[in-house]
Amino acid sequence: MAIRELATFNIVRKGEDYRITIEDASGETTEFTADYDALDLISEAIDEALDSDEEEVLEVDEDEEEEK
Repeated sequence: MAIRELATFNIVRKGEDYRITIEDASGETTEFTADYDALDLISEAIDEALDSDEEEVLEVDEDEEEEK
């Protein structure tokens, strides 16, 4: 299976569950349902991924700062 580029995603509460709609760059959409616990696990995984890369991504290039 080829890896597709994420274009948009949406999460909407439907009753006790959530509907997650993911659209790729070509316009193809996929829908999932998830309960609160599954959505919480997704949230934790996103936080961990962002936290592990935070310093690298937000690091200011010292040469650029000196030029300003």
